[in-house]
Amino acid sequence: MIVKTLAAALLPLVLLAGCGGGGNEAPTAPANSVAAVAAPAGQDWSQTVSTTEGGGYVMGNPDAPLKLLEWGSRLCPTCGAFANAGMRPLIDNYVKSGKVSYEFREFLVHGAPDFAPALIGRCAGTQPFFPMLEEMFAAQPTVLPKMEDAGQFQQTIQDQPPGRQFTAWAEKLGFIDFAKQRGLPEAQVRACLTDQKAIDALVKYMDDGAKAGVTGTPSFFLNGKKLDAVSWQQVEQALKNAGA
Repeated sequence: MIVKTLAAALLPLVLLAGCGGGGNEAPTAPANSVAAVAAPAGQDWSQTVSTTEGGGYVMGNPDAPLKLLEWGSRLCPTCGAFANAGMRPLIDNYVKSGKVSYEFREFLVHGAPDFAPALIGRCAGTQPFFPMLEEMFAAQPTVLPKMEDAGQFQQTIQDQPPGRQFTAWAEKLGFIDFAKQRGLPEAQVRACLTDQKAIDALVKYMDDGAKAGVTGTPSFFLNGKKLDAVSWQQVEQALKNAGA
């Protein structure tokens, strides 16, 4: 499912639509090995985080020869499985070496429910982005059962303005308390959920993803080429094949 407009994003959507699929990349011969790159003194590359023109957040060496991009949804179980299995080894074994940078961009396949964690995940700023992302994926076993009545709940709030809908979803799924437990003031969280500029930006980024060939989550690109991969095992094999 491709969400191209805010109106489409606010329709009641079926849970997990567009999440998973694919992932049968044929093995290829490994490329020449990519050399490690030293991080700035007193740091490692996982501490280097910035925003990108495409609306993502990127961790690692800005000039890394291998650039891994994930389009994902924080409510997608397949994205969660990738994060829970792969985030630590991706960072420890590839990003910290300076060989690989890792960028995450939001692709909100569930519509209105997805906006809530995406807006909150971007609310704290640049450095907390990836820890918050990882912890949101780890919290899926608690969050996803609350999505079982997604269509019915959306019908009860669909006449409200978008920001009010996203706030209602954040309350239902427990994300406001989640953010408060991690040091974000409640007033700041609620302001982020109704920030029209941030909402419009997320819609634009999803449209950009659709134009790039993203049809579901997770979708991975390595140096601009889409991978037929959804699991950490498949993504890691692609990194190794590229010389990481």
